[in-house]
Amino acid sequence: MAYISMKTSLQRRAVKATALALIAPLLLSCQQPSDKVVIKPAPEQEMSVSHPNGKPIVYQMFTRLFGNKNTTNKPWGTLEENGVGKFSDINDNALSALKSMGVTHVWYTGIVHHASVTDYSAYGIPVDDPDVVKGRAGSPYAVRDYYNVNPDLADDPAQRLEEFEALVERTHAKGMRVIIDIVPNHVARRYASLTYPETSFGLHDNTDVAYHKDNNFYYVPGQAFEVPDIPENLTPLGGEPHALADGKFDENPAKWTGNGARAAKPDVNDWYETVKINYGVRPDGTFDFPALPDALRGKAASQHVAFWQDKDVPDSWVKFKDITQYWLDKGVDGFRYDMAEMVPVAFWSYLNSHIKIRRSDAFLLAEVYQPHLYRDYLQLGLMDSLYDKVDFYDTLKRIMQGTGATSELVTIQQQYQDIAPQLLHFLENHDEQRIASPDFAGDAEKGKPALVVSALMSASPMMLYFGQEVGEDGSEDMGFGDPTRTTIFDYAGVPAHQRWMNNGKFDGGQLTDAEKALRHYYETVMHIAATHPAATGDYASLHQSSLSGESDYSEKQLAFARWKGDDKLIVVSNFDAENTVSLNIVLPPPLQQSWAVNSPLELTDLLTGRTLTSIYTDQQASVALSLPPLGSAVLSVTKQTSK
Repeated sequence: MAYISMKTSLQRRAVKATALALIAPLLLSCQQPSDKVVIKPAPEQEMSVSHPNGKPIVYQMFTRLFGNKNTTNKPWGTLEENGVGKFSDINDNALSALKSMGVTHVWYTGIVHHASVTDYSAYGIPVDDPDVVKGRAGSPYAVRDYYNVNPDLADDPAQRLEEFEALVERTHAKGMRVIIDIVPNHVARRYASLTYPETSFGLHDNTDVAYHKDNNFYYVPGQAFEVPDIPENLTPLGGEPHALADGKFDENPAKWTGNGARAAKPDVNDWYETVKINYGVRPDGTFDFPALPDALRGKAASQHVAFWQDKDVPDSWVKFKDITQYWLDKGVDGFRYDMAEMVPVAFWSYLNSHIKIRRSDAFLLAEVYQPHLYRDYLQLGLMDSLYDKVDFYDTLKRIMQGTGATSELVTIQQQYQDIAPQLLHFLENHDEQRIASPDFAGDAEKGKPALVVSALMSASPMMLYFGQEVGEDGSEDMGFGDPTRTTIFDYAGVPAHQRWMNNGKFDGGQLTDAEKALRHYYETVMHIAATHPAATGDYASLHQSSLSGESDYSEKQLAFARWKGDDKLIVVSNFDAENTVSLNIVLPPPLQQSWAVNSPLELTDLLTGRTLTSIYTDQQASVALSLPPLGSAVLSVTKQTSK
């Protein structure tokens, strides 16, 4: 979650608790898994995302860090000391390497101009106050100008927008699409567009009242903002003297803080560097805009646009519509929406329908962490995809850590069978711990069976985070950002990723043998996910039928089948980090009937190239195989033998 920003685990829990209290998550009840369910992907017109091979593969690149060759990594270091990656560093070699992993969409994180302590006053950009900036490089989720890009990323800050447009063109030339962040819930405390000043949030607000429908912000009338009490370890700039680092920030009246905190002096665990956007939600939680009819659920974007055409909507709605249209004009192909559930579903109907009318193939990805709201944000809010974090990712994490059971994943597939193709899978992102970090799995190898399951269990999009494919462990303590997660607040180099980058060659020339092998494994798995027709086809669990068989199969293994027409896969993963297992994967009768199995099957493992033949006895088909610790098999049915 993009709002996570504190350094210690205690502080991090406090931030999460604040947010979760606001969004009141609801946990779904568990059901017993079954092998009877067959999940069919949503029709293409309903997914509104097309790809030659059917399955979007998203690569999240933290742009500021991606191309940085500097290895100094001084805590709280400046741009000059620690370096920064540029748009120009993302060259043809880099983009080709992403394409080799089946990537269809590159999510360039941290593109839009956000608050930062780095001095760009020579370019007419006012210096931000360190008292309301997290880190030295600043959070990409504290946007200060939605109509321009981060000057850190440009070789010539005066030409930064043109340099970004050139990157968009390079990405498109490699056959990949571009996604950028839109942060609808909050902006930086000192938001003011330099590019188009007349578009600035709050410019025409009535600051004498806490709320008005067309105010862009909420206010604390009669009270000035006070900087929260900052713990010593998070003192701005690590305690380095700065003319503006005086524990004060001029904001009168005070605005509500980004996470909804209403005090003029927020707590340090609040999102104090940001202010909350008003979407016509009154302070008592009621709505000051027309109700969205449920009859629009699942309807075309044109019908949503028609509904809103004659409606009076809050000013903030119009501003964000204009922002997204502006970026579509710049060649951007889609958006990742930060903390979308903190903004009303009706707004998303309005915004996304206007995007889809303009670009029907725009890819719209959002954070929503309350499973009971998934269908509303997809079917009424017109999202293409949502993070499957609370259920799928969290469960996979427990399994990798040795505390979860694989049957939980089968249950999750059952619960979401109608929307499974729209729930994005991932193992890492900027908010989550690196797999290789001691607080997660402690070993990147433990992510290999999870990668296979995550990429192939559903027709859902799959996302990779830069450095994940070479086992980056996020161990650097860079200042504001904390170890286990690669910092998003500081100037830094990312060591394993830099070894793959090899001074801009992007050829893996400095990787260890283990890192090279891991990246090759990612390439192999992601190629299957991106190109094999079965990856977007039907699904059937083989878990329960295999559990009941006579083999080592247990809650540390997971087996399922995927197919589309004559293309058939049997996927088996072993999450046991210690033991080689001998397995007997049993095809349940409904699957045998669907596949018309009446004799042994010849199979080829797409991961290793080995071949094997299934067992067919007494009208029961099964596959006997051995898997090493953390091993997987992706078995393609090459042909059915004659009786």
